Amino acid sequence: MSLPWSTIERQLRRLLPARAVVARRQELLTYDSDGLTLHRHEPPLAVLPETTEQVAAILRCCHALGVPFVARGSGTGLSGGAVAEQEALLVVTSRMRSVLAIDLDNQRITVQPGVINSWVTRAVAGDGFYYAPDPSSQVVCSIGGNVAENAGGVHCLKYGVTSNHVLELEVVLPDGTLTRLGGALAELPGLDLRGVFIGSEGTLGIATAITLRLLPQTPNVQVLLADFVTMEAAGEAVRRVTAAGVLPAGMEIMDNFTINAVDDLFGVEEYPRDAAAVLLIELDGQAREVAAAVALASDLCREAGARSIRQAEQEADRAQLWKGRKSAFAAVGRITPTYYVQDGVVPRSALPSVLAAIEQLSRHYGLPVANVFHAGDGNLHPLILYTAGEPGVQEKVQALGAEILRLCIEAGGSITGEHGVGADKRCYLDWMFSHDDLDTMQLVRRAFDPLGRANPGKIFPTPRSCGESSRRVAVLRETPAHNGAAATLPPPEPKSAPRLADGQPGLLEREAVELF
Repeated sequence: MSLPWSTIERQLRRLLPARAVVARRQELLTYDSDGLTLHRHEPPLAVLPETTEQVAAILRCCHALGVPFVARGSGTGLSGGAVAEQEALLVVTSRMRSVLAIDLDNQRITVQPGVINSWVTRAVAGDGFYYAPDPSSQVVCSIGGNVAENAGGVHCLKYGVTSNHVLELEVVLPDGTLTRLGGALAELPGLDLRGVFIGSEGTLGIATAITLRLLPQTPNVQVLLADFVTMEAAGEAVRRVTAAGVLPAGMEIMDNFTINAVDDLFGVEEYPRDAAAVLLIELDGQAREVAAAVALASDLCREAGARSIRQAEQEADRAQLWKGRKSAFAAVGRITPTYYVQDGVVPRSALPSVLAAIEQLSRHYGLPVANVFHAGDGNLHPLILYTAGEPGVQEKVQALGAEILRLCIEAGGSITGEHGVGADKRCYLDWMFSHDDLDTMQLVRRAFDPLGRANPGKIFPTPRSCGESSRRVAVLRETPAHNGAAATLPPPEPKSAPRLADGQPGLLEREAVELF
């Protein structure tokens, strides 16, 4: 049954400024997808709060009227997680863009969720500090979205992902109450509820103030660019460098397709066009430490088969080398405006075999795949290129994406490294976790959101959202593909979390909710 959206709109207009409520269809189309345009769902209504008090009022209204909601930041996510695929109010935090406090003595900064990632460093760079997590979309993605997905970036190999840099969260829970998770200190006693919230993809509430850890700017930085005649050789260079005890700030690989796309984008041959792969290695630290690491990494790359090694010491030269990597998705987008990016993770030792298998799958499905990825931690970002409107192409694309994720799991990896599960990969979560594991996760979720109204339908597989389940693993292996689409079986009915006979939350859930 459809919700009474006209009534809901009137209630929200009483609580918010007129410009904070978006109801016109042509304006709502702005929010029908995130960065993964394969999934499109126009929301029935959207609100754009600017303060914590407004967010709390919105969620209290939703709680009173029984309205589900979906939180959204800049909309740059790549998992369909910030899209209202079910009838739900879209709560857009992009106008919450204030820096609330800067405490350089204790190396921390507090911001609203709509603050853009790169703005954090800009706010403190003049004082010699920076914010380490740097997704490729850092000039447009928001801190709130980074927290929701536990985003990483080029430098997460050495410095960690978002969860390593968040100290405290001010959170509005789904019933509109306000709480704080974490604290001013890096280590606190008790359960790490801050860590539970980070990466929960909007299913536990909305963060309205986020305290981040700042780092002093590194005194010495150098970047190496090594090119190889085979992808296997580039992977071997990664293995040798990390095995030797060198810890780069970042290690990135681009394949030949991506190299040429980037060179075409900028109109210059920044990377050797005939290389099968290029490897970018950033090394930072004290001067002697960096000099020794550069010499060792260069030797190891040559031993692995590098044809040439380019070294960048000056900031402008380093930025030029990284510019192509940061622009890789945009460069591929010039070739075809429609592509589907995956986000699997594999052990570094498995990179050559998994990449070779992806190439075979690309030929089997007849779909080009460009590879650009965080080589240091094995976080792959294969981009499947396709032509929208071609009959049956969406099914082929998703089937190929599923096969790539299966490869990652069989190699001992994961279905996601930093893009999240969202709607796109929820049907594969039970490839990694048992039903008992998923039930336990749901208990945690219900401790924050007993009624399941925060970002409904995301992350967890259900018979309604996925006509498939864990049994598909065997099916994908054993059943031949037809027209490029993998055959599947329907899932078993997942177990529900413990509940009382009257349908109210069970004892464990009630006790957990009372903590807040």
